Amino acid sequence: MTNKNCKITILGIGNTLFSDEGVGIHLLPLLEVELKSYENVEIIEGLTDGMRLLGPVEEAENLIIIDAINAGKEGGTIISLVGDEIPAYFGVKMSIHQLGFQEVLFAAKMRERYPKQIVMFGMQPTSLELGVELTETNQSKLGELAKVVVDQVNCWREVS
Repeated sequence: MTNKNCKITILGIGNTLFSDEGVGIHLLPLLEVELKSYENVEIIEGLTDGMRLLGPVEEAENLIIIDAINAGKEGGTIISLVGDEIPAYFGVKMSIHQLGFQEVLFAAKMRERYPKQIVMFGMQPTSLELGVELTETNQSKLGELAKVVVDQVNCWREVS
């Protein structure tokens, strides 16, 4: 059974000036197409907004974060982190702007307004050099990353 009332927030974060660091933003147009017929799915372009994202995080019931994740893997590798695996506040710095977002997660937790379910999907950057486009390697994996996100949305809608 599908629960269309399951509220899901998808938050793409990243800096589109440093090639693969912008993967969370570059993925959003694909998700908007894939999820256009879905009710109760909100897609937010978070860029590098840091603490300004506290409101959307605290209001999220089920939160999917999309970002570049530096896990020391081969460029283009898709990475999934669930719940406490997502570095909060003092975790490993996984991307250029993440300190601001780590503070957002920490603040939401401290204020006891943390999402019921939270997952982070990302991709290992191939390059963080100055440039507004993704590298060819990471660009070629966007469809695969979109599928992972859509699968998670469908999973939550079936379970909730």
